[in-house]
Amino acid sequence: MLLLHGWMDVSASFQFVVDALRGDWDIYAPDWRGYGLTGRGKSDCYWFPDYIADLDSLLEQIQAVNLVGHSLGGNVASMYAGIRPQRVARLVNLEGFGLAAARPGQAPERYARWLDELHEPPRLRPYRNFQELAERLQQGNKRLTPERAEFLARHWGRETEQGEVVLRGDPAHKIVNPVLYRYEEVHACWQKVEAPVLWVDAAESETLKRLGLSAAEHAERRAAFRNLRYVTVPQAGHMLHHDQPEAVARLLEEFLE
Repeated sequence: MLLLHGWMDVSASFQFVVDALRGDWDIYAPDWRGYGLTGRGKSDCYWFPDYIADLDSLLEQIQAVNLVGHSLGGNVASMYAGIRPQRVARLVNLEGFGLAAARPGQAPERYARWLDELHEPPRLRPYRNFQELAERLQQGNKRLTPERAEFLARHWGRETEQGEVVLRGDPAHKIVNPVLYRYEEVHACWQKVEAPVLWVDAAESETLKRLGLSAAEHAERRAAFRNLRYVTVPQAGHMLHHDQPEAVARLLEEFLE
């Protein structure tokens, strides 16, 4: 089972789900480039196709793997399963909706914003200590217990030479992508997926609304997959693997066994 984390996250984020698994699984959970314990890229910003290439390199020695991706990880896994269908046995997409379809007219403003952000790169907010970071995580997710928040803070954060704590992520990840999201290309990849798919959403997630996607558009995206099971996890937000790890683990094992 290969677990792929989301944007500004780390692989240790899946630990609660792994702890709840009942079976004896071989688990692989890499940090994407520029996240967690993986080194940063050499360019000024990050490109989505690089995630697909990184995943392809990881899977050169592994065939017919079970892919589980959350958010960004779900988007990468879903496209990859259509690009290299022979390498994916089963696919689990946790809240990986894709983005709203872009229009060509958005290109000039997007490129201008990208250039501006290259000149003034974003910075990560510093925290006084791991406890302050844990408290900030709880403010952003009221379902997060103090124990889980402390665990995440220790893995999401790192201590600087100044004694502050910042996230283990390259701030360049926050630079806008100048290349517009081409939904038709993504949809074409989804249609090539041969593996059975489990699409899992969180009942209390605000992600669809934030992306500007309607329920009809969401249904259309799910319909692109020829063999899909759709499930919603109650009492969970976008970080459903933090909110309801036992429920997510149960769904994984029911689907993958």
